[in-house]
Amino acid sequence: MAGQDGHGAYEGRGAGGRGAGTDTGEHGTSAQAVSAHGSSEQGSRAERGRNETAEERADRRWAELVQEIRVAQTGVQILFGFLLTVVFTPRYADLTSTDKAIYITTVALGSCATGALIGPVSFHRLVSGRRIKPQTVVWASRLTFIGLLLLLATLVSALFLVLRVATQDSFVPWLVAGVVTWYLVCWYVLPLWVRHRYTSRGAP
Repeated sequence: MAGQDGHGAYEGRGAGGRGAGTDTGEHGTSAQAVSAHGSSEQGSRAERGRNETAEERADRRWAELVQEIRVAQTGVQILFGFLLTVVFTPRYADLTSTDKAIYITTVALGSCATGALIGPVSFHRLVSGRRIKPQTVVWASRLTFIGLLLLLATLVSALFLVLRVATQDSFVPWLVAGVVTWYLVCWYVLPLWVRHRYTSRGAP
């Protein structure tokens, strides 16, 4: 009887050991499945980009837009301030009617560019607290883009005026055309080409 009891106890311990081993194996398999699922979620999240809400995305885009506006505003303010002083110089009276017309056009373009680039600040201030941050970012981006176009026109017009006053050679229009081409490549062609190349194939 004692032998049978010992044999039964041994079998019980063996069965218990096998059960514990099975439970451990199942637990390890479950942990691996959870880990793989978490890794797949992280991978899909990385493919989608930043894991952020619409409001968080709007805050980030607004901060980036403000930095871009600061760069553009610095250039247009310096240029516009210089243009405003030209009319008070003795040389202005000696300009031809064509040069004066170019100057007036340049000042008007510079003023419009300044208004468009400062516009997002006023826009944000007037709608602040209305819970429309995403829409604010969209319209501020449009104003900034218009401001950059006006800034480009101002730079071209100012360059054309300065070169006409500095020299009356026939190469001035060609030089201005070359500078305009360079502006277009740097400001629009290259960014659009990069966007098309790295986003049209499903790249994150």
